[in-house]
Amino acid sequence: MIMEELDCLGLKCPRPIIELARRIDTLADGDQILIMADDPAAGPDLVAWCRMRGHELVSSDPPRFVIMKRS
Repeated sequence: MIMEELDCLGLKCPRPIIELARRIDTLADGDQILIMADDPAAGPDLVAWCRMRGHELVSSDPPRFVIMKRS
């Protein structure tokens, strides 16, 4: 399992989601990505994005979010 990091601190939504969508395609199934995002909308947006895309939100402790890629 690989843990990638994505620094989105200071970026306003939807930029953290856009950056995540670009990066997640480089990961293998089961890899995780740590996203640092301090926009208040990031948490709810990441929950919805994971649900729509079939990925798993492993932890949500703003500003730290961990997502596991699922194929």
